[in-house]
Amino acid sequence: MRMFEHHQTYQRMYKEGELTLGFHIPLENYRMNTPTMAHQVELARTAETYGFTTLWLRDVILEDPQFGDPAVGQMLDILIFATHLLSQTKEIAIGTSALVLPLRHPLRLAKEVATIEALFPERLIMGISSGDRRADFNGLGIDHPSRGTQFREALSYLEKVLYEHYPVIDSLYGQIQQATLVPKLKKKIPTMVTGFAQQDLDWIGLNGDGWMYYPQAPVRQLEAIKAWRESAARQNHSAFRPFSMPMHLDLAEDPDEDATAIRLGFRVGRNKLLELLETYRKIGVNHLFFALFDSQRPADEVIHELGEYVLPHFPANKN
Repeated sequence: MRMFEHHQTYQRMYKEGELTLGFHIPLENYRMNTPTMAHQVELARTAETYGFTTLWLRDVILEDPQFGDPAVGQMLDILIFATHLLSQTKEIAIGTSALVLPLRHPLRLAKEVATIEALFPERLIMGISSGDRRADFNGLGIDHPSRGTQFREALSYLEKVLYEHYPVIDSLYGQIQQATLVPKLKKKIPTMVTGFAQQDLDWIGLNGDGWMYYPQAPVRQLEAIKAWRESAARQNHSAFRPFSMPMHLDLAEDPDEDATAIRLGFRVGRNKLLELLETYRKIGVNHLFFALFDSQRPADEVIHELGEYVLPHFPANKN
């Protein structure tokens, strides 16, 4: 049996040898400034109408000028905003890239994601990470250097409380005996490890339903994908394990403009983008989501052009 054979969103997004497309929220070109968050629901609906599979949200609490990354995510709380977007759309999924487990008590997180799953079945892809924004850790009084250990402990707790009936848990996060989480999930939520999360690939191959890694040029990304698939094989996982990645995109008006590297992605015309995406598909990328933060064009224009000319070549998988 294939992994998540009956999970609607997983099957739309992930199939061996195929590539599907999504977007990073905010759907906005704000570059080094703070996003306005205007028209996000309308743009999300446009992406859904074209058939993009997933919208991805970041888990950022504080704006930290010292971090070196101007992005503060979508500014709004990741799970509250996810719930809002799900309520305003019908089919497009929400992915978290990624929930920072050491910053969230796993029992509270379990309650939140179980509630989202109960309200919007099979529309959540749960990306998880150990986190790297020290200001968020300091603000919550959580030790940053030990985040790898915390990540493993939190994930173990989270999965026990989500998927076991009346689990017995004795963890640094707390104890549970003779009690069980409600609501109970009918299906497992696909859980993707983002980055290394302070672990090695064998641990990720054993524990992750998939892996999401940072954008790289195709040759470098091929090396990462090969190592990921080999790690899963070492854990005797015969089932396909998907690979996802973001890509910052500045879509040129000239459809034949060659690709030029920009921060975490490319400036490129749509015809050359098709060639680039086909290269990523061939090396084993199964889902790629565009970040329009550095775009020189309005987000709505880019979404329409991608939807009309690019998405038909990489449509959602049919169940």
